[in-house]
Amino acid sequence: MRWLFRVLGVLAVLVVLGAGALLLIPSDRVAALAVEQFERVTGRQLTIEGGVTPTLWPVLGVETGRISIANADWSEDGPMLVAEGMAIGIDANALVGGAVRITALELTRPEILIEVSEEGVGNWVFGGAQGGTATAEMAGADTPFTLDLGVIRDGSLGYIDHQTGRAVQLTGMNLEARLADYEGPLEMDLTAEAMGQAVTLDLVLAAFRTAYEGGVSPVTLSASVGAATVAFEGRAGIMPASAEGRLEADLADLSALSALLGMERPVLPQGFGRDSVQVAGAVTLTSAGSVHLRGGRIVLDGTAITGDLDLTQGEDRPKLVARLATGDLAIAENVAGGTGAGEGGGAVATAGWSDAPIDVAGLSALDAELGLSAASLDLGAVKLGPVAASVTLDRSRAVVRLTDVGAYGGTVAGEFVVNGRKGLSVGGDLAFRDIALQPMLSDLTGFARLVATGDLSLNFLGSGNSVDAIMRSLSGSGVLNLGAGEIQGFDIAGMIRTLDTGFVGEGQRTVFDSLSASFDMDGGDLFNSDLLMAGPVISAEGAGRIGLGARDLEYRLRPTALRGSDGAGGITVPLWITGSWAAPSFALDLEALAQQELQDEAKALEDELKAKAAEELGQLEGESLEDAARRKLEEELQQGAGDLLLDLLGGGN
Repeated sequence: MRWLFRVLGVLAVLVVLGAGALLLIPSDRVAALAVEQFERVTGRQLTIEGGVTPTLWPVLGVETGRISIANADWSEDGPMLVAEGMAIGIDANALVGGAVRITALELTRPEILIEVSEEGVGNWVFGGAQGGTATAEMAGADTPFTLDLGVIRDGSLGYIDHQTGRAVQLTGMNLEARLADYEGPLEMDLTAEAMGQAVTLDLVLAAFRTAYEGGVSPVTLSASVGAATVAFEGRAGIMPASAEGRLEADLADLSALSALLGMERPVLPQGFGRDSVQVAGAVTLTSAGSVHLRGGRIVLDGTAITGDLDLTQGEDRPKLVARLATGDLAIAENVAGGTGAGEGGGAVATAGWSDAPIDVAGLSALDAELGLSAASLDLGAVKLGPVAASVTLDRSRAVVRLTDVGAYGGTVAGEFVVNGRKGLSVGGDLAFRDIALQPMLSDLTGFARLVATGDLSLNFLGSGNSVDAIMRSLSGSGVLNLGAGEIQGFDIAGMIRTLDTGFVGEGQRTVFDSLSASFDMDGGDLFNSDLLMAGPVISAEGAGRIGLGARDLEYRLRPTALRGSDGAGGITVPLWITGSWAAPSFALDLEALAQQELQDEAKALEDELKAKAAEELGQLEGESLEDAARRKLEEELQQGAGDLLLDLLGGGN
């Protein structure tokens, strides 16, 4: 804003110079003198086409044809200002008294271009290294002035930041500004359009001189962009920009605001500002460019979040530090358009994992340290709560630390990592305690047959630009320990009893007292070799492969139907389970059963031979067969030696 008043100050000097010279010099020569004076003061070329039309009394003034002001030497985007015409007037009576009172200033269809160079220099900086004399010669730099009415009609304002590449364009701009007292308030009203969105601004800067000379002034501002509105009341400074006060903002769906800022509308999840964003609280903008919100209330899609935020300017990207709290936080879908195969539950089990691209480019926008507590968190497919978590975002790598998160009747703690530095990878080290497994597996995979409560430790790593690619690349390991429960959909005891695999379907179940397993993951497959299940009717061992990416399985289960009250003995019938998660196939593993029978027969024969040998050897209690055979041989040798000695002594006759 200050650049505009510096230009006005120079133009006011030109009016005085031009009007005074009109008595002696033709108007074209006056225009030349004005151009010369402007260039001497600012170091910029001023071009006036069509000459000037003067007035002398009671208002000193000039009207011009088309004018243009050159841009800074480093700019390649054309003039800083072009207007079809300009009119400016100064109160002659006030001028006699030593005051500069600008009665009117009007620019017709101006095209104004504001730029920041790659080195951070604004094109509105005049004089000094930019060329031109000291700014003290400008009216208003040391000389108080007022403005009865400043007007811009049907103008445009462009802003280009060559450091960030951001560009903003206002068109159809109409502006009115009033400064009745140099020490008093500057009032400004503006209407315009940006990317088809209506823009309005009402500003009152209560202490103009203080702000103009680098201080802080009370300020009241209200603005709108499309359906978005912003209101601010507090204190602000112009050079450098700073503010402190109360902010009330309804940013609607961010479409209009994004258009004004020359940015793509951010793609936000439902529950995180996809449809509406509201912000209120005590806000501070420092001269260093940092923004601080205290006692803030942020409403995202109807969900209120309270807390404090600090946004600072880092060397490579901004950094956000926040401590936030909320009640029930609902997120119906993620950025990729779904968490798994689509709709959760059975749809996930049958449709396959989603191959929709996951865009994590937003992770590079800033660094962050966030703390969040919530009564509950609804992720669409997964429901959590209460939630206590922290998020650290550093150079496109986000680490989510779950401190105390309620989940499916139990808790989950650990870390979850989303790394977008080189493509996308996800990983984690999580511990689930007392989790109700059926609702969790149903929400995540659509598999709802395992009903039990227990513990799960899991570490994993996957990469790819979709859920499908990540699931097909998973590696890691884990341990599962469950208490009493049941496997719904098939009756293993019935299969063993009848040697019929038809004991499947609704109403069928296998009850167990405990189930444990450890596993490794590689290339999207889970491998297990030590499943142990104990139950009142059957026990089982298992080993095989479960395809996490392909959603299939190849698993051999060795259930044993127990006999007797002590659980000893029993019949073992190996079961081969193959096919998809949604519709697995069950078959008796006859080859394994035959091998088992052969092993059993061989063992029985071995036991029979051992018993017969023990009888013949006279095996003593606690004595091995080898020791019994050795003892028997020694006894026979001793007996044989004795008989031989008797024969030699003639004791045999």
